[in-house]
Amino acid sequence: MSQGLKIAVTGATGYVGHHVVRELLERGHTVTAISRSGNKSSTASGKTLPTFDGVNYIGGDVSTGRNLDVAFAGAEVVIHLVGIIAEHKDQTFANVHVNGTKNVLEAAKKAGVKRYLHMSALGAAANAMSGYSSSKFAAEELVRASGLEYTIFRPSLIFGEGDDFFGRVLKNLVSSAPIVPQIGDGSFPFRPVWVGDVAKCFAQALDIPSSIGQVFDVVGGKEFTFKELLQLEMKALGMNKPLIPAPIFLMDIAVPMMQILGSLAPITTHQYAMLKAGNTADPTPVNQVFKLENRSLETELPLLLGKRA
Repeated sequence: MSQGLKIAVTGATGYVGHHVVRELLERGHTVTAISRSGNKSSTASGKTLPTFDGVNYIGGDVSTGRNLDVAFAGAEVVIHLVGIIAEHKDQTFANVHVNGTKNVLEAAKKAGVKRYLHMSALGAAANAMSGYSSSKFAAEELVRASGLEYTIFRPSLIFGEGDDFFGRVLKNLVSSAPIVPQIGDGSFPFRPVWVGDVAKCFAQALDIPSSIGQVFDVVGGKEFTFKELLQLEMKALGMNKPLIPAPIFLMDIAVPMMQILGSLAPITTHQYAMLKAGNTADPTPVNQVFKLENRSLETELPLLLGKRA
């Protein structure tokens, strides 16, 4: 196992970044953590995360390139994790995902970095229905053309303590009314993956030369329908509400109207588009290359929601 690498991690104080940094430290690497907040570590769901001793925390902004030259100086590896699930002012998908990746790649090459690990998303495609997924694909194209020794990871829904989808989005959907709206027949498939396994992929890739130039769909061991995810969420929260199928054509009207609520909207139009598309893939390839725990959603969900089974 490689040890003692100097690794710069963007988005290091966020939800996934926190777990990636911890995994890297446990493997003996030296980490420089870059985020707009410096050393203030928190998640999109509002959970405050502890910082780590021995990590060099640096304030920087991938969308503008601010301080990336300082952060990447002396680095042997760059891990780029920055991403947003909802747009806000100048923090757009194009600005963060595409321009941000461009800035990171340019700064990495100027710093002499050769190895580069990139977090994309399952469902990334040029013709994706959501701006989130299409911008993730555009960023991937920049990585593939960079000339760096890259590995791209495409996680499915990531679950774990402090997560955003199960900890906020789905929680809001099942908590906001006496009934729970189910999009269509609720058959859209998903294969959620534990955040610890996502972190393991990034850390283990540094010891697996065959992962260079590859794209991995990072998914869990069990597939669920959207209806089953709603039922699991309610069970974990101790709720028993009726699931009411909402015709897709009505949801197509209602979700955009919800956006007048701003940050109070239970779901954004991009999140809605991604839910309708589903989010699943074959788990075999990633499990053949990486040693993962494949923790179950049923076990972890009560914990991440602050409940106890």
